[in-house]
This record gives sequence, structure tokens and C-alpha cells, in this order.
Amino acid sequence: MQSFFERLEARCRQIDSILCVGLDPRPDAGAPEEAAAAIVESNRRLIGATAPYAACFKPNIAFYERFGPRGLEALEATCAAVPAEIPILLDAKRGDIGATAAAYADAVTRTGAGAVTVSGYLGREAVEPYLAKPGLAVFVLVRTSNPGADEIQALTLADTHPRHRHKLFEVVADRSVRWSRRLGLVVAANDPEALALVRREHPGVWILAPGVGAQGGSATEAVAAGLRSDGLGLLVAVSRSVAESEAPGDAARELRDEINAARAVAGSRAAAISGEPEKGESARVAERVEESAGRGEQGPRQALRTRVLDGLIEHRCFRTGRFTLKDGSVSPFYVDLRRIVSSPTLLELVSEAYRSMLEGLEFDRLAAVPIAGLPLATAVALRMQVPLLYPRLSVKQHGSGNRVEGEFSEGDRVVLLDDLITSGVSKLEAIGTLREQGLQVTDLVVLLDRGATGRSELETAGVMLHAYGHIRELLSRLRSRREISAAEEGEALSYISAGSGETKLS
Repeated sequence: MQSFFERLEARCRQIDSILCVGLDPRPDAGAPEEAAAAIVESNRRLIGATAPYAACFKPNIAFYERFGPRGLEALEATCAAVPAEIPILLDAKRGDIGATAAAYADAVTRTGAGAVTVSGYLGREAVEPYLAKPGLAVFVLVRTSNPGADEIQALTLADTHPRHRHKLFEVVADRSVRWSRRLGLVVAANDPEALALVRREHPGVWILAPGVGAQGGSATEAVAAGLRSDGLGLLVAVSRSVAESEAPGDAARELRDEINAARAVAGSRAAAISGEPEKGESARVAERVEESAGRGEQGPRQALRTRVLDGLIEHRCFRTGRFTLKDGSVSPFYVDLRRIVSSPTLLELVSEAYRSMLEGLEFDRLAAVPIAGLPLATAVALRMQVPLLYPRLSVKQHGSGNRVEGEFSEGDRVVLLDDLITSGVSKLEAIGTLREQGLQVTDLVVLLDRGATGRSELETAGVMLHAYGHIRELLSRLRSRREISAAEEGEALSYISAGSGETKLS
């Protein structure tokens, strides 16, 4: 079963749109029965007219609840009228705890919506009942679009870093994204500064951006501030300016075109700044690293990458020489990422690097490949506040006899974490053990890709590899720092291209 965000991404790519159309009916006052019938009729017309351009539909529950049970029936009928391939996000802004929050979550699932907006200002316990519903995604309110939001949400907190004081909405965003991979954020489109700030700090998260049109927000500015680097990650929400148009379909199409023009500009600008390579283009990988090592000002993501590479070099995680490997072959270099754990500073940087990769993935639990991946995964689990487990690669002959250590349920989605990859042998063994216990494993994250056979072996097994960096990037950085000679770099690159050996001593 696809998650909400997987369905949303598929829909966005299919129709090339990130437009979210609001279904906020305002029928003339009358008896609840008449109002409910009018709601369903008008919504069906609106859905039919805008479906070709809508990545998502967003009914606001208030416009249905006002008419009591009949209104809620109209909401369910509205959701049923949405084509199956279009995700539904229920705008409810619920905020409560305990049994009350659980009851609200039950009500959401009855509507057929795949996601819901929730207030995170009561803390994690207000959100957990929704996350307990399999497949339900949650968008947490961070910076809302109403004029008076700054009265509370923009308060500067005194207990954050003295040189970088944070506003309350920033802290809510930062805490919220740690709670689950099924979580997005609500950030006002009519506050592009806040939108840009949240996107900069959380590059992979999905953002719902209300406030375009009647509330004064610009779709173009919202895209420029909040678009993810892959051209997705943002839902530009529009309600009245489409629904109240004489031709809602035309209005939706024009907005979609305006948004896509802004996406094209943002994509061109990002490509010009980052020079992001296509997978497998090793020369461009090296160019990106050389750029990151230059004297110009770096963005937060590139600065982190440079600090991680420098940390690996400074803690001698890479050495040249002659190293005999398990298969008896001799490697001109050795990568030892186990040294990371001896430096709290480097471990913290590396855990942030892993977090940046995990932010865009859907999972319930993190799993580590023993032994090298286990301390790294522990640091990441603590940083992100996500559950951790690990497979035993040898059968336990005593105690409980567990093949997988940690708490989990059959069907849980797991992202596997390790330090690096050359071949996929040890990874596939861990994946097999996890899958035998009923866990779903479709993604592997590593810090370094050595570029041998690992990626293709994993793809054959239905697992996607996500690597923070390539060994070529590390070599390029070593060369720019004059830590290795041109001859040593060339020998290492030739060895990598040959695709032989494991970076483990015999």
C-alpha cells in the first residue's frame, strides 16, 4: 500500500502540478438537508472542473460541520467524489490530547482523507493518535496565514542559541519533523520569509502553503521560497480564488501554469548554483566538491557536506597505502568509518548528514547493519527521535533467540542504515533477515558509496540506495587539501573504476 506522500508525489509528477484545490463550500443559508445537497452538488462540479490540474484536494471540515450530521455526510460524499488517484488532505487543525485526540483521529479516517492538519502546539502527544492510524499523514501547523499569527508564533525564544535566537514557529517545525516520516508542515504562503526559513532548515519535508489569493499570498513567491530541490515538496493551496471564479477550471489551469513557470525558474536557479550531477556522472561529482571547497559563500547544505568530508579526513577515516582485503586483493586505499564514533563533533555532523537523507523518506523505524552501522544509527535515532532496531546476522543460540532486536510490528516500514557500500552482500543479508520477520525494507542509507556493484545488487532486490557522498567526492576533497598526490588520486580512481574489492581488512 502506497503512503500518502508516495501517492502525492506520483500525482504531482503525473500531471506536473503542485496545486492544492480547497473544497470550502459556502452555500446560501437554509435547512441542513438543503445545504448538504447544495454542498455535494457544487463540490462535484468543482472537482470535475479542476481535477486535471489538482495534485490534491483539501476540504476544510468547518464548512461541513456547521450543518451538523448532514454536513458531515456531505463531507464523506465529497471525498467519495474525488477520483481515486487524487489524494485528499482534510483541513481540520485539530489540537487535543489523549482519548479526545484519538476520537478526532477516528473521525478523520471515516472521511476517506489520507492526511490531516493538526496543531502541534500541544506537543507530540497531540499528534501521536493520528500517526497511530496506518497510512494517515499529518501536516503540523507551524506558521499559519492569518494576520494575527505573529502575536504568538513569531515570539523569539530566549533559551535558544544566544547568537541565533529562534522564533517559536521555527522550534515547532524542528521538533515536529522528528516525530515521524509521515509528517509534513503547514507554513503560510503569504509569509515567504518564514517559508524560506523552514525550507532551508528542512530541505526534504512536504510543506502545505495556504494563503495564496484571497489572503494576499503570491504563488510565485511561495514557490521561490518553499520549493524542494527536486521541484516538489510544496503544495500551494488555493480555495476562494478558484471556487468563486466564473470558470473554476480555467482559474485552476492558470494558477497551475503560473506555479509551473515559477518552478522552472527555481529549478534553473538551483541548477546554476549547485551544479547538481546526474547519477553516475563522476566528473560532475568532482566538480560539485571542488565548488564546495571554493572560497565563495556556502549554503547550509553544502557547508555541512564540506565539514563532514573534512572531518573524515582529519580523523584519518581515509588512508592510502597497500591494504589486503578479504578476497586477497590489494587496495591502494582504506576507508575506516568506524573512527567516526571517537569524535563526538564528527558523529554529530554525520548524524545530521543522515538526517538530511532520511527526511524525504517514509518509514516507521530505523534499522542498522551490525556492527559499523549500529553506533551511527543510534546517534541518528536519538537526533530524530525515531525507534531503532537491528538484525542479528548470526543465529542467537541463547536467551530469546531473536533474529531482530527491538520492538516492531509486522508490516512496519524500515529504512536500513550502514556506514558505506561496495558490494551489497552484507546489506542483502540484513535485508533478508528483516523481511523474514515481516518488515518492509525498500531503502538503504549510507554515508559513502564506493561505486562498485552495490547499487545494482540492491535495485535487483527492490531496495533503493541513498548515499550522502561518493568516494570520488572524498578523493577530490583530499586532493584539494593536498592530503594526497595526483598520482595517489589517479591510482584510487582507477581501482574504483575497476570495481574490485571490499574496503575491509582481512
